[in-house]
Amino acid sequence: MQPPAGPALPHTRSRFVHWITTGAALGAVVAAVALVQPADATPGAAGKPSGSPQAPVAAPDPRAASYPLGCTAGSPVDVVAKVSGDLDGDGRPETAVVVRCHASTGTPPSGVYILSAPATPGGRPKIAVTLVKPEDQRDVTGFRLEGRTVKATVLGYSSATTPRCCPDLKRDYSWEWRDGRYVAIPGAAPGSV
Repeated sequence: MQPPAGPALPHTRSRFVHWITTGAALGAVVAAVALVQPADATPGAAGKPSGSPQAPVAAPDPRAASYPLGCTAGSPVDVVAKVSGDLDGDGRPETAVVVRCHASTGTPPSGVYILSAPATPGGRPKIAVTLVKPEDQRDVTGFRLEGRTVKATVLGYSSATTPRCCPDLKRDYSWEWRDGRYVAIPGAAPGSV
């Protein structure tokens, strides 16, 4: 090997600034590659991209369901309250709903139902479970969802002679999905329903 004939050229010497610049450029390229994903990649259940995007599933519409209320012919059903969420942890939303027959006066008994998605696209939501039966002559207030727990206050009557305007029994309830079914958890209340 022959030694160079003259002094080293300025562009052939490496300086600290050159190493810093090269390192920064490589870091930017690596970061850009890590952030760029294919357009069809969506996060899956474990936060990893899945190959095909999935459209979010809409919660069942309580106005589209049919309820076993026994309303007089032609009387509409009133949706008094509704909450939606993934109540059973299966990744699809359900709707919990309080309904009753429409009445010009008085307070007809309420029914509380959990609705699941229709079996076919465009079909009616189906009743997955009944939480409060209308034939039990109850009224439901304070209906809400806390996490995956449905909560409400259930009002009732101590006898058949108690005026329907004035329920005299009251109890708070929670309904939770446990071991493949909804479990009613009554709150403590003396003289409750």
